[in-house]
Order: sequence, then C-alpha cells, then structure tokens
Amino acid sequence: MNLQLLQTRLSYTFQNDALLLQALTHRSHSSLHNERLEFLGDSILNCVVASILYERYLAVDEGDLSRLRANLVKQQSLYEIAQKLELSQFLRLGEGELKSGGFRRPSILADTLEAILGAIFLDTGFDSAAKVIRAFYIPILDSVDPRTLGKDAKTLLQEFLQAKKISLPQYNVVATHGAAHSQEFEIECLVPKLGIQVYGRGGSRRAGEQAAAKLALEVAEQAMQKTPAAARKPRQRGAQLKLAGIATIQAQSEQADEPASSVAKDGKAVKQ
Repeated sequence: MNLQLLQTRLSYTFQNDALLLQALTHRSHSSLHNERLEFLGDSILNCVVASILYERYLAVDEGDLSRLRANLVKQQSLYEIAQKLELSQFLRLGEGELKSGGFRRPSILADTLEAILGAIFLDTGFDSAAKVIRAFYIPILDSVDPRTLGKDAKTLLQEFLQAKKISLPQYNVVATHGAAHSQEFEIECLVPKLGIQVYGRGGSRRAGEQAAAKLALEVAEQAMQKTPAAARKPRQRGAQLKLAGIATIQAQSEQADEPASSVAKDGKAVKQ
C-alpha cells in the first residue's frame, strides 16, 4: 500500500502514519478500526463547510445555508470526493468485505474519508484539517449555483416551470420491471405546453420521477434557450420516441415557422 501516494493526493503528510492506517481500517479488518475517527471527522467537516458557506454567501439565509451544507456533506458528495482520490485502493478491509466488493461501497468510502479528516485533526490540529477540507470544496462551490445546490430534480423542474408561468408537469407510471423484491419503475413526465415527454427509471416510483424530472428539465431549458420569447407558443404533441434515458420533443405543427423537432440525449439537443 503506497501511503505516500494518498498523502500526495491529499496535499497533506502525516507525522504519525499510524493515524492514517487506522483511518483506512474498516471494522471488518481489525479491532483498531476507523469508526471513532469517522465520528470526529464528521464533526470537523460540518464545522468547516459551515464556515466556508458563511463566508462565501453573505446574502443567503440560515435555512438555505443548512440546505447547502447538508448537500455538501452527504454520503454521495463524500463518495464522489473519495472517488477522485481513488481511495478504494488504500482501504484495509476484512476478507468478507473484500469478496463482497466493499471497496466500491459508497458508505465505506464516505466514512473512510471522514475518518481521514479526523486523523488529520489529531495529527496536527484543526487548521490542517480545515485546509484539506477547503481544498476539496472550494472547486466544487466555484462550479455550482448555490440557488439550486441540494434541491432535487422535481423541485428544480417545478420552480423552472412556475417562473415561466407554465403548468406543473404530470407524472405517470407506464411500466414496472423485475421481480416484486427488486422492481424498477418506468415513469413518464409530461410538460404539454412545451411538447415534452420523457421517461425515467428507478428502483422506486420516487426515484423514477426524479430521473424523468432531470431529463425534462434539461430539455425544457434547451427549448426555452433556443426559442425566441415571442415565438414560444403551446405545441401539439405528436408521435413520441420512447427510449429509456432519452427525452423527446417531437411536435407536429402546420405553422411554417414552428421550431424544428429535437431529440435530447445526454443533455445535448440534436435537430431531427
């Protein structure tokens, strides 16, 4: 295990290597594991992220600051940072966890990252841990809109449509797949005024709706950007292309000046 490589990625060198080894040790590996360090790191992480947000967003109120912080310190966000560090190659796991793919498990990677922060705190103090945390999060905050960070896709779509005075989307279950204990839901999301019909899939109805809403928002934003304000009119919904993960806008109109139909795939609109 090349601990120097990990420390280079962290831009931090431990004075006590034993702390780093403990931070990387899952409870399945030995009795000297990282759970207490994780507890400590979680508290430090929340404090530093709160401080960053307080300094950065002077006009944002307490409720929105709390939403931002919760989104930044949640398991998925920590997992994504751990992935960038390629932390999985440094984990110390028991044989059972190794066989079951524990080195890929988001919860284990997120917990280990917090444990590392706790270890840095014990190694050289709060300022060192804060410096590492800031290096993780400043680039993230430089690339996101604080007004939308932490809001789910359905909320963002609803807010977008309301701002344009467009009726709220309609969600319908069009199919379920798989056995009862592992069903996947296929959800249709309609925005009739924009001629949008998209499909999303998820392990629950809510997850399917979120997936469909994300696609619908991408297509709606592209449609509103490409269509001059004066030309935005309700469009009749014609034949729709139904493919998982592909959002469609295929309208039939007798007007010669009607915008061309488009298919949105992977966030890019392609003229048909």
